[in-house]
Amino acid sequence: MRTTVTLDPDTAAIVKSLQQRRGLTFKEAINEAIRSGARSGDDVVEPPQFDMGPQRVDLDHALRILAELEDAETVRKIEMRK
Repeated sequence: MRTTVTLDPDTAAIVKSLQQRRGLTFKEAINEAIRSGARSGDDVVEPPQFDMGPQRVDLDHALRILAELEDAETVRKIEMRK
């Protein structure tokens, strides 16, 4: 398959290094890097999960609650200046 990709500077450096070390073409180095990354993905370790107990705060409205707390703090600071 032929496609166009834009490489970040760090990944471009990895591909260039692969090309030089192994004497690969750009296409071969890209394919090798993808295969290598895909194989190493099998070793991903899932982080442990813990039961945090019953929900104590309604998180459905967390942004509204945060805004209210920020407003209250702003009012407090203004009143301290008086």
